[in-house]
Amino acid sequence: MAKEKEQKFEEKMKELETIINELETGEIDLDSSIEKYTRAMKLVSECDEKLKDIEEQVNKIVKEDGSLETFQYEDSES
Repeated sequence: MAKEKEQKFEEKMKELETIINELETGEIDLDSSIEKYTRAMKLVSECDEKLKDIEEQVNKIVKEDGSLETFQYEDSES
């Protein structure tokens, strides 16, 4: 069996959108709805994990000496 190609974030989001649209129509049977809901929840989890990983990467600042420092956001409204 061939190894399944990893979907890109955008592909997962598009699949999730398609599933949501199908579920909202209410025109699919219960078993299919459960399968699609389960797949949607897996996609949400994978996308959330990817976003958290990206957020961690974005929050790193490269200092002049090349070392990394965590970016600290200061909220001026507090």
